[in-house]
Order: sequence, then structure tokens, then C-alpha cells
Amino acid sequence: MIKTTLIGHACLLIQSRETTILTDPAWFDYLWEEINVLCPSIVLEKEKIPPVDVLYLSHRHQDHFDVRTLAYLAQPGGCLKPDALVLVPNDDILIDVLKELEFKNIHVVADFTPVTIKDVTLTPTPSLNKASTAKDDFPEHGLLVQSDGVTSWNQVDTIVNPEIIDQILQLSGSVNFMHGRFVPLLEGNFSYNKPMDLPYDEYCTYLNVVRALGPKFVVPGSASFRYRDEMDFLNSYSFPTTQEQFLGDLKAFSPGVSCGPYVSGDVAYILPDEVRIEKQSSDFVRVLEDDSHRLAFKPVMEVPPIRSRTTDGNQCAKEISFIHEFIENQFMQRILASEMMAGWKHWQIVYQLEVFGRNESQMWSIDFGSSEPCLHKGDLGKINLYEGIASSELCDLIEGKTSWDYVALCGNYRTFNNIYRITDGSFELPPEDSSNYALEPLMVLFPWDRKMDREKFMKDVRRWKGKRQD
Repeated sequence: MIKTTLIGHACLLIQSRETTILTDPAWFDYLWEEINVLCPSIVLEKEKIPPVDVLYLSHRHQDHFDVRTLAYLAQPGGCLKPDALVLVPNDDILIDVLKELEFKNIHVVADFTPVTIKDVTLTPTPSLNKASTAKDDFPEHGLLVQSDGVTSWNQVDTIVNPEIIDQILQLSGSVNFMHGRFVPLLEGNFSYNKPMDLPYDEYCTYLNVVRALGPKFVVPGSASFRYRDEMDFLNSYSFPTTQEQFLGDLKAFSPGVSCGPYVSGDVAYILPDEVRIEKQSSDFVRVLEDDSHRLAFKPVMEVPPIRSRTTDGNQCAKEISFIHEFIENQFMQRILASEMMAGWKHWQIVYQLEVFGRNESQMWSIDFGSSEPCLHKGDLGKINLYEGIASSELCDLIEGKTSWDYVALCGNYRTFNNIYRITDGSFELPPEDSSNYALEPLMVLFPWDRKMDREKFMKDVRRWKGKRQD
């Protein structure tokens, strides 16, 4: 038998007769650059969690690789055994963070290479994420767990194809219990003016994976969070399906597959001939409040204006002054030196940057179609490419204090483009498979690269390492 308890989001406690595995722990609000909270909210009595033999980390997205929780687990006296094995993908940033937190016994896993601990065999399953539109440049894995003739598979966020599914079946014979992807997240679509519809092709792949794998029982997998506080309006724009909707669709799509809801505090008992889920039966975690109604998908609701998060008037004035100095003395020089200059000129882009304080905004524009592009204070009328950003977020970008993971998801940065080119008798559009022509100038000046990613995590290491967590 395998016993699995959902703690929250993607965090599972998996127990066999002799072994306890903890996956992707994220236990504290707030999550992901302090943008999200767990949903539903939970009560977690950390001192009651059984001693853990294996910590398994699937990938370094911050809702799966939470530095605050990892800093807590790295301290002595917690639930990790002193000799606990830490299984991780071959990701140098993730590994460096763990070493900075002083984790020991780190073991790098590989696709379909089993690791046996006592009575359990753990097999990482690959993801095609690098080939997807997300183009993440780091590896991620699902997890196949086998013990006592029972198999569970946690898809996590992985993207799989028929070949991967066939290999899972070859290794397992059949899957008794599956944590499946169920919601195509539209995070960032609001900020980037991208479609707000359910991406049907992606959603259909989730249903097809279940149908092809044919598990005996399926529960919706990791996506148990929401936007917090002043970012709450983004909940109407980011989650186009619910657990209930997915389960209803799955029953119609694959009637032969049993399925059911699964929330924090629920415990699944997985046996060769049956799966039994006992609702809210965990000894250490339970739902505090079912606030999932706050995720209602209504991408037509009221949207607050962009506004600096700095509430002190004097400090906000200093932000604006700092931004003025940067834009007037550095911005255009760096734009002219950009590798994107030829593309902007080819498409004759008229660009506008609008910076928002507490109650007002200021605009700068550049006409790349002119013979000598220059910075213009104010509006030029037509806009091909627009970036609106709060002064608080722009100051932090300039000073290297934030990352696009926060800026692009917090609702205080918004962009759109209408790029085309008119020539004699023709109307030209950029190639559909190329986004470089529409690359926003702020993302050129402050690139979303490995350096920014690394610093994002190391900032949290400096903040939480060795700190007491209640």
C-alpha cells in the first residue's frame, strides 16, 4: 500500500511501509515573489509531520521550489531526517540554492533512471517543457512511485507525449493513482494582452494523457493557489478551469477512468485493487477555509489602474525623480545600442512608455520609423508598442531589486503591440513564430536571463536562511 497526503498545491507526503517522501514543499504564505497564497488556505502543524526519508524537488518554479520553506526544512529539528536524500533535477541554479541553504546528500536524478530507497522505487519521468511555448531552459520531472505492487504517478507540471506515456506503462504495468494536470494557467496573459480564452488544445492534451495512460484513479494535480490582497482581481483572469469542471469533463471524455476531488488534508490509500480517499483525515494538515470561489474565471471584470505601491508621498516623488534621471540620461542611449534596433526600425514602431505614480502618469515616446529616432516627452498619437509600469516596479528593475517573475505577474505592468508595416501596395505582418520584433524595450534593457533568475533565488536565501519560521 502507498498512503499519500496532500499538504498543499504540489506538496505531497507519500508513505510506504518503510519510507516517507516529501515533494515540492511550499508551506508559507506568500508564494512566488509574494504574489500568491495557498487556496484553499490550510492549517499545517509542521511538528506533527512524520520523519522524512526523501525530499523530492521536481523543478525550480517558485510554487514548487519555495526558498522560505526549504530554509525552514534545512534547519535541525525539523521533519527531515539527518540523512534524508534530496533528489533534484540537473539544474545548477536549484542545486546552488540548496548548497547555500546547507542541504546535504543531494542527488541529481535523470529521466527514467530509478532510485530505490528501502521498499520504494522512485522514477523521474521527463518533461517536454523546453520544446513548449514556455521555453523554460531548466529540466523538470514528474514522479513515478512504486511499492508493494502499487504505482502512483504525479505529473506535476510536466508536458508528456505518447512515447513518454508508453515508457511509464512499460515500467509500471499500470498506474493505480495519478495526479494529473488540470488547469492551463493564464498567468501573465493579462499583463501581455494575450487571449483570455481557455487554450483548448492544451486542455485537451490533459484529458488525452489520462485516456492514454488509463490509470485506475485520477485526482487533479498541483494548482492550488490564488492571487493575494490587492492583486485579487487577477484571479478572474488566470484560472480558466476548476477541479470540478476538469473532473466533469474527464468523466465524459474517459468514462472508464475513476476520478475525484483531492484537497489539502485528504489522504489517499492506494492498494492493488482499490483507491480509497478519506476526506480531511490527516493528522497534521487540514483545510482552514474553502475560498476557491475567489478563483471564478470572469475575464471581463473591473481592473484597477496601475499605481505605485509606494504609499509615502515623499518617497514616491523620489522614485519619479530617479526614473526621470534614468530615462533622460540613459534610456535612449541604451535603446540605440540594442540588438533590437534594426527590428524596431524595420517595423516603423512608435513606442510609448508610461510610468505611473500614485495618482498620475508620465509618458515618453520614440518613433523608430523616423530617420533619427529620439526620445520625445509625451504622446505621439499612434502607438505600435506600449509599456505601462508603476514607478515602484520600474525603480526596482533599474536597481536590480526585482525580477520579471514579479513584475510581469503582479498587475502593475501592462503591455500590448499592434505591429505591422505598410509598403507600396502591401500590408506586412511579423512572422507568427517570431516574437522578437515585439520584444518590449524594458525587457531588452533588463533581460529576463539566468543572472536575474539566480539573484531572485539568492535574495530569498539571504532573507530566510537560518531564520526562525513559525
